[in-house]
Amino acid sequence: MELAWYALLGLFFATYLVLGGYDYGVGLLLARNSEPGRRRATLNAVGPFFLGNEVWLVAAVGILFGAFPLLEGELLSGFYPAVLGALAGVVLVTAGVQLRSRPGAERVRARWDRVVVVGSALAALGWGALLGGLLQGLPLHADGHVTGLTHLFTPFVAASGLAMLALVAVHGATFLTLRLPAADAAAVGRVARRLLPVALAAVAVVTVAGLLSDRVRAAAHRPVAGVLLPVALVVALLAARAALARRRPGLAFAATGVALALPVALVGATLWPYVLVSTVDAGASLTVADAAASEPTLRLLGWLALPLLPALLGFQLMCWWVFRGRTDGRAPVYW
Repeated sequence: MELAWYALLGLFFATYLVLGGYDYGVGLLLARNSEPGRRRATLNAVGPFFLGNEVWLVAAVGILFGAFPLLEGELLSGFYPAVLGALAGVVLVTAGVQLRSRPGAERVRARWDRVVVVGSALAALGWGALLGGLLQGLPLHADGHVTGLTHLFTPFVAASGLAMLALVAVHGATFLTLRLPAADAAAVGRVARRLLPVALAAVAVVTVAGLLSDRVRAAAHRPVAGVLLPVALVVALLAARAALARRRPGLAFAATGVALALPVALVGATLWPYVLVSTVDAGASLTVADAAASEPTLRLLGWLALPLLPALLGFQLMCWWVFRGRTDGRAPVYW
């Protein structure tokens, strides 16, 4: 049963990265818009989905705390700078987006927009650093304590954070090609096509850094998955580029969504059956089975989650169906 809950945890977090990822990508793209009307139109494109997307993060954290209490403690103690940075970014984006329209002065709104940009960058960098840190292991001792923070300041972790930043920016741009009016979407499509080579280069850099890292090679218990999944990620980005060239924004958005989900699958598949790999004591490494709660607890959580999952999926699908299509200036103004 712990395998099912581990897969569900990965699914929820990957879904959050896909859905919340375009929120942060749109937030990053505010930096290139100097015209207030364009910035507001950009935020209105994501407005109906914004808060609903963050529910997946709440659900993933709920699974982490309930189904994997031991993992929760050691994960937060070992990677708290990355997690804290990511959560600070989430808070800044949420606050900036919802407070930007309260002041009447455009100068003050522009400041809130900069808060959104900074928060989006922090969220992307933080989640990327967390995934990279998991993939290279951490100095976990048998007593459950992690020594130091130097394991987060490595070339591989830095490359992972920057790669996530590039993927999020591409995903946000492809989302806008799907949502903005056709005249504006064409310009954003050109931005997305220029960002795709950057994302491909970032993925290549993090892959090479991982292959050269002794820590990553030692932590990878399924190295085949560690090689095949980055290849799949590159294929997804190339598919997005081809779809944008053929003016198929829906396919491009689906491809960049797959590219954002794959890093979660990469970490889970490469480390399996471990969830945390110790770089100082192999016996201290934490398996999925050891990190999970007891069987009765998991069974009880299953009965509690059973009605919630369809409700969450139904709400998300309803939101996408109701607000499908491009914005046309007649839709409600959110921000």
